[in-house]
Parts: sequence; structure tokens; C-alpha cells
Amino acid sequence: MATTLEERWAQFLRYGPYAMLGLATLIGAVTAHLFMSRREMYAAGVLFLASLALQVWWTRAVPRLLAKESADGRSEAGSCVDAAGAGSAVGDRVLPEGTTAGRVYFVVRTALAFALTWLNPFFSIYASIGYFEAGRLLPPRAARAGLLVTAVTLAGSQSGGLPPTSLIQWVAFGVLLAVNVACVISMVHLEEKEAERTAEKAEKTAALERALAENAALHTQLLVQAREAGVADERRRLAAEIHDTIAQGLTGIIAQLQVVVSTTDPDLARQHLDRAQALARQSLGEARRSVHNLSPAALEEDTLPEALKATVAEWSERTGVAVQFTVTGTEEPLHEEVAATLLRIAQEALANTGKHARATRAGVTLSFMGDEVTLDVRDDGHGFDPLALAPRNGTGGFGLDGMRARAERVAGAVAVESEPGQGTAISARVPLVRHD
Repeated sequence: MATTLEERWAQFLRYGPYAMLGLATLIGAVTAHLFMSRREMYAAGVLFLASLALQVWWTRAVPRLLAKESADGRSEAGSCVDAAGAGSAVGDRVLPEGTTAGRVYFVVRTALAFALTWLNPFFSIYASIGYFEAGRLLPPRAARAGLLVTAVTLAGSQSGGLPPTSLIQWVAFGVLLAVNVACVISMVHLEEKEAERTAEKAEKTAALERALAENAALHTQLLVQAREAGVADERRRLAAEIHDTIAQGLTGIIAQLQVVVSTTDPDLARQHLDRAQALARQSLGEARRSVHNLSPAALEEDTLPEALKATVAEWSERTGVAVQFTVTGTEEPLHEEVAATLLRIAQEALANTGKHARATRAGVTLSFMGDEVTLDVRDDGHGFDPLALAPRNGTGGFGLDGMRARAERVAGAVAVESEPGQGTAISARVPLVRHD
């Protein structure tokens, strides 16, 4: 829409002076006997030919001037000229602004129009083109002077011709000049306001484009960071799963094979080989489930209490440590992630007890308490100093750090109570999120 308007302005400023000069000449010729002597008619004819020659020169000069501006880097969009040489808009301008040729053209054309209007008031039709060209061909201060001269020319024509010959005509000239000047001031003011709005709109558009570019860059950065965080989180998850499943399974297999190597009883050896084989199958299945981020196999068919009971019994049989398993509160179906978290914490706590505590007894309690679930694992082993085992920030997958990281992923927490020689108690508290 804006381009079409600029093209129309270009066409008007190219063809308009010809049309207005022709119309003024036609009316002036019809009314010549009312305003001009024969000598003035000849003078008007010469001025008409001079004005026509000036317009032809200017029409041909405009494309060259626009092309020169484009070649010199003063224009952002080079001249657009049709096959006949018609000028087009350059940015928000239609004609070369502030060029010497433009100033010379405006001054000469205004002088010719003033002289023609002096001879015949109807030539003010041609002079009125100055209202449209002053702001585009002259610098701001010179443009105001050009507008004033045009207003004087039109006021003289409207008051009956130049120069005024009577007091009434002078009064009429003064009033009409004031009206024309007021109109000029109003037009200039409106044009300046429109220019300010256009500049403000362009600035807002540029700011919006910058903001969109910054948002796009930020969005890309966030995507990269999210991907990196996802990769790191997946690595931590797999490390925790490997530690809690494969590593524990291999530890159990090694323990069973050590018994086989150290015994001479074929039946006992066969019994421990069967256990090692079962642990290998179980570890392989858990490894596959870990890769696919599935729930532990123990929870595939059983609820959390049943899975914990089976896990505790298997661990007790393998390690020879007596374990008591207790469930308190009203049992409720838990969300898969919550159940898997508590089961993995129990497995890790029991694994630590088997490797480090040298305990003879242990206890596992699962408590349903309103809006949270608590898992307590206790043993009567050697114990340790919890302050000497500060959490290793960033590891998130081994021992106590792994249990804490698992609980935090479901908005829970793990507390450890232990003293050297006094056993160990691990308590995990997580929100009770029901199975959907």
C-alpha cells in the first residue's frame, strides 16, 4: 500500500506540472483579453515556452540524479524508472532532496510561475505546484521561504491579480495571504507530525525486530542448554541405574562364585551356582529396563510392599543377615516413579549394609502416612560418621548421593542417622502420589 502511494506521488510530480501548466495556459489564453495587452501576451508565450522547457529538462534530470544518489550510496533504494523515464520513489522521497539541481529547478520554476501569474492570475494554477515540491527539493529553512513565495503568488492571484491596484485589493491580498500562510503552516505541521509518527513507527518496528532476533537467539540458547541438561540428566540416570542394578548384581554373583570356589560340597556349589545364574539373568533384565527407562521388574506385577518384601527376602537369603520387613498405615497404590524411587533406595541401602556394615540384623519399614510415604532401613552394624561423607555435588548416582538424588527427583528427601559402633538408620520421605 505504501509503495503504491509513493508511485502515485512520483507520477503526480512528473506529470502534474505539465497538466497544471497546460490548464493554466488554456484558461489564460481564453481570458487573455481581460488581463493582458498584446505585448504581455507575447511575454506570456515566451515564459510558457521557458516553463515547458524547464519541465522537460527536469523530467529527464530526475532519473540521472536518482541514479547518481544510488551510486554514491546516498540512497538505499536506487532509482526506479519505467521505459518512458518516469521517476519513482526513493525510500520515502520522490525527488532528489537538497541537490543543487533541485534547488535551481525550484527557484527558476517559482520565478516563472510568479511572472506568469503577474501577467494573468490564472497562471497561479501552475504556481500552486510549489506547495508540493518545496519540502522535497529544498532544505527545511529554504522550504519555508519557498512555501511563503508560493503563498504570496496565490494570494495575489486570488485577490484579483498582481500587483494590487486599490486599497480593497490590498486588504483582500493581505487577508488571502494570511489564509494561505495559515494553510501552509498547518500543512507543514501535519507533515512534520506524520514524519514523526513514521519515524516512531519505524523505530518501534526496528526495536521489535531486534527483540525478535534476541528472543530467537535466546530460544536457540535455551534449546541447547535444555538438550545439554537432558543429556547430563540421562547420563546421571543411567549411572545410577547401573550402580543400583548391574553393579549390585555383579557383586552378588562374585560372592556366590567365591563360595563355589572355596567349597568342596557339590550340592552347596550347585546351590550357589544357581543363585549366581539367577542374579545374572536378573541383572541382565534390569540393565535392559534401565536403558529403556522402564520401572524395575519387581514392580511389573507386584505392588511396592510386595516388591520390597521379595527384595528383602532375596537379600537376606543371599547375605545371611536376618531382616524384618514391616508395612504400617493404609496401603495405597503409588505412582510408578514414586514406587520405583523407594524400591531403588531400599536396594541401595541394603547393598550398603551388606558391603560395609557387617550387620547381623536389619529392619525395613514402609509407612503410609497421609500425604507422604516413608521408607526406613536400619541395621545393627558398625555404623559410620555421616559428617565424614559429605554429599558429592554433581555425582548424583552413587551410594548416599544416589539415594538423595533419587528422592529429590520426586520432591523427597533422605536423612541418615549413624554413629560408629551404633548401627545405621536411613529414612526416605517422598510425597504420596497415587497411581492414576
